[in-house]
Amino acid sequence: MTLEERINASETRIFKTVFPNTTNHYDTLFGGEAMRMMDEVAFIAATRFSRQVMVTVSSDKIDFKKPIPAGTFVELVARVTHVGNTSLKVTVEIYIEQMYAEGRELAVHGSFALVAIDEHKKPVKIIK
Repeated sequence: MTLEERINASETRIFKTVFPNTTNHYDTLFGGEAMRMMDEVAFIAATRFSRQVMVTVSSDKIDFKKPIPAGTFVELVARVTHVGNTSLKVTVEIYIEQMYAEGRELAVHGSFALVAIDEHKKPVKIIK
């Protein structure tokens, strides 16, 4: 499989509902909860790409473009955007969808770096 085919095959999409227990006093998704979901989908995409043990080592700038209200669906989309020797960069976007209306909007965008590790938790080469 080519690198591009592996990247395409590892793209990961997760849908969730924003329930009140994940929102703040403004009835919008907690920023920390959005980041937790983003880290999870980034991990899944990185692992699907590498089929190795992966851990998050950093998150880059995360832009919160729109508040995410309770009672909406969100789609998280993660895609590998860079492959290094021992690490991957994964971009993640969160889109908002109203439950009873068409269309969707980009709400959050960010990127995460994950590294492949061995059984001793030391970085190892990503098998390309």
